[in-house]
Amino acid sequence: MKTPYPHPVIAREGWPFLAIAFVVALGIGWLIGFWWSLPLWLAAIFVLQFFRDPARQVPDDPRAVVSPADGRIVEISKSRDPWLQRDALKVSVFMNVFNVHSNRSPVDGTVKERWYFPGAFVNAALDKASTSNERNAIWLQTRDGRDVTCVQVAGLIARRILCYVGAGAELTRGQRFGFIRFGSRVDVYLPLDAEVKAALGDKVYAAESVLAWLTPPTTNRK
Repeated sequence: MKTPYPHPVIAREGWPFLAIAFVVALGIGWLIGFWWSLPLWLAAIFVLQFFRDPARQVPDDPRAVVSPADGRIVEISKSRDPWLQRDALKVSVFMNVFNVHSNRSPVDGTVKERWYFPGAFVNAALDKASTSNERNAIWLQTRDGRDVTCVQVAGLIARRILCYVGAGAELTRGQRFGFIRFGSRVDVYLPLDAEVKAALGDKVYAAESVLAWLTPPTTNRK
């Protein structure tokens, strides 16, 4: 499914960091020479790659739960959804500093509620990060009443969770709703009867990779 591309290829969240990095590198290069500025140019290139935000091809099947983030699957388990107080299937995606950090909606749905919890900053690859770290959760409800909770979790380096939607917002699969700066994790809580497709260790891409099917799909899977 081709969707409009409503944001720059370099995320707006990174523009101030990029401006500072390039101005400092240029200044040092002009004042004392290129070789002295080389480490700063490397830092600027790192910031540039961190804030890249490429367009993505979203799967056609409306029952598909797509990955909300780029990264690696670090947990698939039956768990307790602490936000909706229900038993659920939990799928967690860990983002390292080399992944794209734009966050996308996993399903088509209405944001019923949003919660923010200030917390610690332990390694986001650890299971305890889901309950200990700073986090922002949105409760999405599909048109047929299925509930999906998507939780942005800060990491050891991450110090800023950005979420641009609140209760009442309508999101489509793959639509950009937030960003986490510098390493983090996203947890998705699904109904127990969801059919998980992802496996531990899988490398996934936001909006493109299918994590699960909410109900047995009737269309052709790819």
